[in-house]
Amino acid sequence: MSDRSIADYGLLSDCHSAALVSGDGSIDWLCFPRFDSPSVFGRLLDADAGHRSIRPVSEFDVRRRYLPGSLVLETQFSTAAGMVMVTDALIFDADERGHQIGSNAPHVLVRVAEATEGEVELEVDFCPRPEYGLVSPRLEWVDEVLVSRGGADVLCLSGPAPAEIEGGRARWRILLEKGERCVFALRHSRRWDPVAEPWSEKQTRKRLDDTLTGWRSWSELHQHYQGPAQDLVHLSGRVLRGLTYQPTGAIVAAPTTSLPEQAGGSRNWDYRYCWLRDASFTLDALWVAACPDEAADFVRWLLETAGTSMQGRGLQIMYGVGGEHDLSERELPHLAGWRGNSPVRVGNGAWNQTQIDIFGELLDAVARLKDQIGTLDESTCAFLADVADAAAAAWGQPDSGIWEGRGEPRDHLYSKLMCWVALDRAVVLAEWIGRDDRVAEWAGHREEIRAAILDHGWNDDVGAYTQSFGSDILDASCLMMAITGFLGVDDPRMAATIEKVAVDLAAPCGLLYRYTGDDGLGGGEGVFIICTYWLVQCLAAAGQADRATELFERAAAYANDLGLLSEEADPATGELMGNFPQAFSHVGLVNAAWALSNMAPVVGTA
Repeated sequence: MSDRSIADYGLLSDCHSAALVSGDGSIDWLCFPRFDSPSVFGRLLDADAGHRSIRPVSEFDVRRRYLPGSLVLETQFSTAAGMVMVTDALIFDADERGHQIGSNAPHVLVRVAEATEGEVELEVDFCPRPEYGLVSPRLEWVDEVLVSRGGADVLCLSGPAPAEIEGGRARWRILLEKGERCVFALRHSRRWDPVAEPWSEKQTRKRLDDTLTGWRSWSELHQHYQGPAQDLVHLSGRVLRGLTYQPTGAIVAAPTTSLPEQAGGSRNWDYRYCWLRDASFTLDALWVAACPDEAADFVRWLLETAGTSMQGRGLQIMYGVGGEHDLSERELPHLAGWRGNSPVRVGNGAWNQTQIDIFGELLDAVARLKDQIGTLDESTCAFLADVADAAAAAWGQPDSGIWEGRGEPRDHLYSKLMCWVALDRAVVLAEWIGRDDRVAEWAGHREEIRAAILDHGWNDDVGAYTQSFGSDILDASCLMMAITGFLGVDDPRMAATIEKVAVDLAAPCGLLYRYTGDDGLGGGEGVFIICTYWLVQCLAAAGQADRATELFERAAAYANDLGLLSEEADPATGELMGNFPQAFSHVGLVNAAWALSNMAPVVGTA
């Protein structure tokens, strides 16, 4: 099992797949060729599930950073004898202006080690274990390429010949003096493909430079936010873009599976899929962090995935990045899990839950981004109208709620709120989608939902709006009543709810839990990072600049040295927990920073 902190890892992405690189130069997670493909390196979840490491033989200190405007990672190892710089990237093609980073990904991991001072001896280890560690492949040195064969995957490693090959593992000892470098390119293919030609050092460095240029061109074209936490907001924009599966426009919640929400717990879920809620929120945040062209891609993906009609099953809450509907969950008992936290799961059983909030998140994102989406065809207009009608029909039903509890369905306030949002935004969109004649009907349903929430969502004994009708459970998602515009922050009951959440859901560290009470899942969890950012937005809207800024800075301090956030954090130790990096948390950071930037007077940069 892996003992490393989740915060020890950095993200690489080619907008098709992702890798996680530890602080000491070990790639412990890599899925080729898609985010949700079986891992070829999986030491993140089990010591024997594969890795790819480059590190000095002697003791060393580490500093690392993303090269400006990119997700190309640079790690500096300093030893008593010298210094070496390791540059890591997943390679992609991009047009010269960076419009479509990742438009073509050859599924190549590049690692370049260059001595910048003195001399450094490196130990290099290549231990692939395809299919989540089930396969111990056969390694062969063939025509200047190290070929790994096992199962359906073939990995071809260009670079220096290994010193040793044994037991499905290759090792090197490489001494670099100042100005010398070693270059590796690991390419993925399928068993039936011909063995790839070796990439020369010149070719590999050229592709690395092209990838860096592509990231920077995209950042320069899209990232114009100026305000509080500007660097973190821009980094979050690149992370959110890196979690986008370019061929379809789907956005994964995170690139990992089964990193636990609490050490020793069993809330270990596979997040390598596209939740409509997360993706819609992500597009909303990218409007701030990157002014994307991706809105039309996502709407097109959704339309092609969910169909042009709301008949039958209608919208699922989540899909595979290629549009797959069946995401049935299973366990991998051969993997010990991160720090022994089992089970390890692939697939996600929440795919067939009923969650009626998704209608609102979808139409809210479309309303925000309609200028980027442009003109719609009639089938898309009909689909969006059907989404509004589905919200009108479903709002009174109990469901599983935003947090996907696995107990009995309830009348969740947040779900009904988002049905209100769906109809409110449908009224705004009606002319654009050619449905002016539906405005009165949609507005009528909207007011019906509003009355129900105001009548049944408030709990006098708690002194706040609560998680579900008739419940005494306090839930941070009620903050969205203010954020969506349902109630103003100066409404007495809304103001009371904000204060109740701020006090009663706060952990000793100052960040917020999601809710109180039993959710039917067993075990516990940490503070939920996006909830803290929701509170920042509410405080900023209420003009409480000092409180909002202090809380934002406290939450942002949980990011690792590269600026990455996971889903949750341990309330006692502050250690990042849950799948990593988490789109939801970076969405929260972006939106909270935007809220701070719109306060008057303008606050200082975090």
